[in-house]
Amino acid sequence: MRNVVRIHELRKVYVSGQIEVEALRGVDLSVEEGEMIAIVGPSGSGKSTLMHILGCLDTPTSGTVELEGREISNVSANERARIRNSRIGFVFQAFNLLPRFTILQNVELPLVYGGIHRRERRRKAMEMIERVGLTDRIEHEPQQLSGGQRQRAAIARALVNDPAIIFADEPTGNLDTRTGEQILELFEELNGQGRTIITVTHDHDIAERSSRQIMIRDGLIVADRQQTAADRT
Repeated sequence: MRNVVRIHELRKVYVSGQIEVEALRGVDLSVEEGEMIAIVGPSGSGKSTLMHILGCLDTPTSGTVELEGREISNVSANERARIRNSRIGFVFQAFNLLPRFTILQNVELPLVYGGIHRRERRRKAMEMIERVGLTDRIEHEPQQLSGGQRQRAAIARALVNDPAIIFADEPTGNLDTRTGEQILELFEELNGQGRTIITVTHDHDIAERSSRQIMIRDGLIVADRQQTAADRT
């Protein structure tokens, strides 16, 4: 299996006046294609900072970050935006759908930014919407959908550019137990198709059903555990 992400000696320091906060303190990590990883840890442990750097939403203070074999630690803001749009998919707890756009328009959005022709982006968006079971909701706006349906739309948007990796930040945090289970089953289905998924979560079920659990505390990885199929049942 090839590495889709590799980081070495990753540090992130936030400065506020005379105060420095070391959010990451020399993290090493490799992620292979097709893994389903849960990053867990207490609030303030550095797990969200790690995801933001891996997802090109933030830059490290020092250390190296490689995505699909390419060093991206010090690329320009415009290049980070291009990488985010073309090679990374995001799913957030709050869904982050545009309220005045239909579900179809929301899912098409990364393709619009990518300059894809209207007919082709419509085809790709419809394919992803069908995959998550929302074909009968394409003309609805987000507020007309349930929480689970909105999260499915967000997943379709994350998939539409065929990203190398999907990052999910507390994807079941705003959902009831039954709906959260449905979203988790969808992630497992996508992972079974070869998608690489990294989830930052407090959800015990997501952590236990991932193929790998990474525990972060005080800016360091303190545990990295592979889980067999038997462990995940």
